[in-house]
Amino acid sequence: NHHYSHACAGYYTSPFDNAVIVVLDAIGEFNTSTIWVGKGDKIKLKYKKNYPVSFGLFYSAFTQLIGLMPNQEEYIMMGMAAHGDWERYYKKVEKYFPRHDKQKYNFHKGIYDWGIAITQQDRFDIAASVQIVYEQRLNDFMHMAYAMTGETNLVFMGGCALNCSANTLLWNIFKSVWIMPNPGDAGSSLGAAAALYGKHIEWKNPYLGYDLGGEYPVTEIITGLIRDKIVAVASGKAEYGPRALGNRSILADPRNPNIKEKVNLIKKRELFRPFAPVVMEEHASKWFNIDFPSPYMQYAVECLQPDKIPAVVHKDGTSRVQTVNKEQHPGLYEVLYNWYSITGVPVLLNTSLNIKGQPLLNDETDILEWEQTYSTKIARSK
Repeated sequence: NHHYSHACAGYYTSPFDNAVIVVLDAIGEFNTSTIWVGKGDKIKLKYKKNYPVSFGLFYSAFTQLIGLMPNQEEYIMMGMAAHGDWERYYKKVEKYFPRHDKQKYNFHKGIYDWGIAITQQDRFDIAASVQIVYEQRLNDFMHMAYAMTGETNLVFMGGCALNCSANTLLWNIFKSVWIMPNPGDAGSSLGAAAALYGKHIEWKNPYLGYDLGGEYPVTEIITGLIRDKIVAVASGKAEYGPRALGNRSILADPRNPNIKEKVNLIKKRELFRPFAPVVMEEHASKWFNIDFPSPYMQYAVECLQPDKIPAVVHKDGTSRVQTVNKEQHPGLYEVLYNWYSITGVPVLLNTSLNIKGQPLLNDETDILEWEQTYSTKIARSK
């Protein structure tokens, strides 16, 4: 079953021997929201809510309303929310989703009764209202999961677990949180395999994809950053999941406020879109309001020194942080260490090595095509 595969992918890769497992998505078979408890190697269903009540369909329907592609561009609407006035449409949006268990509207049909012409500013304001309503319903649901199970460890899975702006709220409820770095449907293959395996997997890192081999090109990256302020990187195994975590990345100098526009133009993205910072783990709390590791860019938190790294700070003052330590990614950590030694800033801008709407570069053929198309060399494994 779809939600069971999500639960297994999350729990069996987690560091927990006991946890509450929450799965929220658009729809899987008929389930849309489930709560499970993991004890040892056993997973047991505790709660389920079925179609049409759905966190995911709620978010996707409004994604479509503002002119984006549902089930694909929800992450863009999440980014747009920071540019809007959430109070403007809050009451109207809330009526569609009054409580997680009291929804009447079938979002699968889309928002067909909005009845108001939508301008560009409306799109930002609607996105802001939807994000706030989603966060409030998520907060209620997670409190229910905690009260129902008494578990202080949370495993969160399903497509909704990719909403990094909302995920930060989870640390106000639970002692520890694990979100597998590929929590959406693209991670279900691992979940199906884990369900059959039936016990914990030794999770080491998310670098599980195509292997370019060789050593991380530390010197080449630093040279490129100093010379051009921006460098493309393709090295080792590709990341498993939707976020570039250093092996198929574009890295840039976050101190330069103009670099954001340059990278967005390279990637053919909307200019309002934010970029994530990658930071040495031991320095993270000095630069961001974060007191927990965030190795997979799953949480958006307040930036504490926005004037020094403006290229990685969103409109609302937050940043989607990736923390790195020596064990997690020795090569990327060495890049950050060297950059810190040169600049006094242990942070770089990190975004995916791709063009909007296309997958991350994967193998040698992709790299060669990129270099020929854009006349730009990529720092590669040695």
